[in-house]
Amino acid sequence: MGAYALIISEKLHRVAVALGGAALMLAIGATDDTSAFYSERSGVDWNVIFLLLGMMMIVGVLKKTGMFEYLAIWSVKRARARPFRMMTMLVVITAVASALLDNVTTVLLIAPVTVLVCERLALPVAPFLIAEVLASNIGGAATLVGDPPNIIIASRAGLTFNDFLVHLAPLSAVLMLVLIALCRWLFRKSFVYDEERAAEVMSLEEGEAIHDRRLLVQGLVVLALVVAGFVLHPVLHYEPSVVALLGAGLLIAVSSVADR
Repeated sequence: MGAYALIISEKLHRVAVALGGAALMLAIGATDDTSAFYSERSGVDWNVIFLLLGMMMIVGVLKKTGMFEYLAIWSVKRARARPFRMMTMLVVITAVASALLDNVTTVLLIAPVTVLVCERLALPVAPFLIAEVLASNIGGAATLVGDPPNIIIASRAGLTFNDFLVHLAPLSAVLMLVLIALCRWLFRKSFVYDEERAAEVMSLEEGEAIHDRRLLVQGLVVLALVVAGFVLHPVLHYEPSVVALLGAGLLIAVSSVADR
């Protein structure tokens, strides 16, 4: 009834009200994830879909801040525009982001900036994109939320976020080291340094990539809370899909992003 009252009053965006009301029902235990997400008639486990939905909503908000462009430019400048160092930093950022967010979405956000930087440095784009795609798969395998197959396996096998983190994160770290070594050998002919072009890229200001600092802080705080909710599953007993939807609903509510 409260949700209907808020929608009628139009004081809050109806999307935020609907998400908030649904999240509150799950948070107070009025229903659980099985009752809310599982259909015996269709046999569809909506836990997987709603976990992806919640995480993609959070990524969508973070995208509006320019955070991914900032990270790409920052990594290039920290590498002094040296091609191999630049590739190393970009693949590490891609892997870490893919572990916390959806890996496909992460690549889609980082790839355009990579193309721009490579064009300015007159470097072939393909080696960098290939390395980032491989890094996203490795990083995504490290956690429950990083890759859709992980979510499906966890849902069916009853595995938690911590199960993936403990058993697969160390392996992913080792595979990242192997990937970086392979990239150094496979793409060695692509790492041509042009001092003049490097100076142009070094003149870029990463701070200008951030469009909304307030929204960035809100998004990072909510993302941290969501990850904490995943880790604390044995204590809180909230399924990852519930945590992701709660986080997405909270972020939309506090940021008023639906009105932007």
